[in-house]
This record gives sequence, structure tokens and C-alpha cells, in this order.
Amino acid sequence: MTAAIREAIRTEALARGFDAVGFAAAQLADSACADLAEFLRRGYHGEMGWLATNAERRGDPQTLWEGARTVIVLGMNYGAETSNNIDIDVGAISIYARGNDYHETLKKRLKSLAHWIANRWPGELKVFVDTAPVMEKPLAQQAGIGWQGKHTNLVSRDFGSWLFLGEIYLSLALEPDAAESDHCGTCRHCLDACPTTAFPAPYRLDARRCISYLTIEHKGMVDPELRPLIGNRIYGCDDCLAACPWNKYARATAEPDFLPRTELTAPRLAALARLDDAAFRRMFAGTAIKRIGRDRFLRNVLIAIGNSGNPGLIETAEHCLDDASPLVRASAVWAYSRLAGEKAIAKCRGRLPAEADPLVREEWAAITRAQTTRAEAGGIRTDISV
Repeated sequence: MTAAIREAIRTEALARGFDAVGFAAAQLADSACADLAEFLRRGYHGEMGWLATNAERRGDPQTLWEGARTVIVLGMNYGAETSNNIDIDVGAISIYARGNDYHETLKKRLKSLAHWIANRWPGELKVFVDTAPVMEKPLAQQAGIGWQGKHTNLVSRDFGSWLFLGEIYLSLALEPDAAESDHCGTCRHCLDACPTTAFPAPYRLDARRCISYLTIEHKGMVDPELRPLIGNRIYGCDDCLAACPWNKYARATAEPDFLPRTELTAPRLAALARLDDAAFRRMFAGTAIKRIGRDRFLRNVLIAIGNSGNPGLIETAEHCLDDASPLVRASAVWAYSRLAGEKAIAKCRGRLPAEADPLVREEWAAITRAQTTRAEAGGIRTDISV
């Protein structure tokens, strides 16, 4: 009887537009909990304090909801062209963020399916899509949808690296699907593709070095060591995902909400750097990008401008030196100094004495320190005082 219910749900889910459906018991393997504990112990979560705060609930579905007996894991394909535009004048946005916010699309689809289930079988259920402490990738592996690759992301034999995940927790106990095994073998393409070497070992991610974390979750200035490695990536990074050989089985999404908006495929850095808060909200309405806010986004844009090597963007960086946001001003200092070279010293003399914010002052001071170091290395006496 329960097998028949499970297959009826699977058939209905596929009919409603889900691309992958699997069933798992509402219990995580001990190895998944141990991996989470080690991740937190090493501090790899960075500023994502909510991971540590909810660790107990995240590691046990029945702590999250005592009545849970079965987890339905559902995936939606968002595959698209993965070539990264290396034009020095444009920014690169992660594929998942180029269309409408997947949270909304997935949530509506999950709620619709949950309503269908609730009308047919007794019992409670709950719907989750990045809204609760759910370890969805280990659950997806237990449900047979894919496996966590060496880059810690889910890999599917049918869809490669490109699946959005959501879950429906059921109080109804259903027979689980067979778990998926690991098919990475000796391959390390994803590890070698990372620009910032964010993988200290296979299956281990130090989020503090991950470009997706740095451009989305990290709130302050990015470590100067890592800024040049970010390149033109202004929201997220697909490098480790795109490198996976299993993507040969991937296919382009047919979901209209996930198709890329034209203006987000190759956005011009100069135009993005001029966005005020209202223009930012208009441009990114309905996308995942909107949630990080205009100031953090412009920080990313200015890092890309600093990495562009394009002197035509000096004026753009200079314009942002007067921004009301200290985060934007500080990022503009770095971008301007990278493009303007020695001219930044004169600018520093004029700007530093009047700058009150310590974040911005530190960026200006870094220019003078670099100048002093270069002068001393060349045996030249310097009396820069600002």
C-alpha cells in the first residue's frame, strides 16, 4: 500500500514540473552529522552563524519536526549555457541567479504538490525550500537523486550539477528509495577549477575562501588576498559546478522562471556601479540578487572593476569614491588604486584626512603602505604623510 502511495506521489510530482523525485527516511546518516560538526569546528562556515546556531536541528529531521517520518526530496533542473563571459567590461552572475528567484518558483510548486497529497492521505506535512535548517544534499543522496561530489554540491547522473532542491516532510511513513552511491572516482576537476583554492581536501569546503560565499553571504570587505582571484564574478560562482564531467548528461531547463534575463547575462560594470538603491531594486526585482542589497552588490562590482585592468573604468571607480555607503567607498578606493596606479597617491593625500569611516580610511592607508614598501624596495626615500 505504501509503495503505491509513493509511486502516485512521484508520478504527480513529475507531472507538476519537478524533474527529480526521491524518498528518504526522516533520519540523516551519522556521517552527514559528523561532516557538519567538523565543518563548524574548523570555522569553515565563516559569518554564517545560523549554521552553528541550528546545528542540532539541521542534523536531525525529527528534531526539526518530531512528527516527520518520510522526506520527499524534489529537484528542478536549471541547466543553461555555462560559458563565462571574460569581457573586461562586464560582470559574471551565477547561472542560478540570472532568472527569477528560484525560492518563489519552487515554493509554489511544493505547496501545490503538498496540497494534492494532503487531500488524499491523512497526516501532517511541512514544506521547506531554504527556509529551515535542512541538510538537503545528504537527504537528496539518501533519496537517490544524486550524490555529494568532491565540491560538496549535489551531482546527478541525469542533470549534472544543476538541480534546485526542495523538501516535503511527511508524518506518513513510506518506503525509501535506494541511496545513490558516489561516482566521482579519482576525478578532481571541480577541486582544480576553484580560483581561490576553497577546497582544503576533497569533500571539504572552506566557505571563507569560496567566491559564492564572499560575493553573497560575506557582509564586509573581502580579504585583499582574495580580491584579485574573484575576477569579474559579481554574484556567485559556477566554476566548480561547471567543471564536473557529469554535466555531459545535463540539459537546458524548460522552466520559464529559470531562463536568464537578458540584462543579467552580460551586464556592463560601468552601468551597475551607477545604480542607486531604487534603481538596484528595480533592476533586480524578483531575483535572488536583490536580497544582498545594493551596497554589497556594488562592492562586488567594484572588485570586478579593479580586476578589469581597463583604464576606461577609472572614472567609474572615482565616481564611487563619493558614495554614501562606507562599504562602497572602501571598495571604490581599492578599484581606483588598481586602475589609476601612482595617481592614487595624490588622490589619497586629498581624501584620507577628510575621511571619517575607519573601513574607508584603512583602504586609503593601504595605498600609502604599498607606496612606502615599493619606495623602500627601490632604495628611494619617501616622506608620504597623510
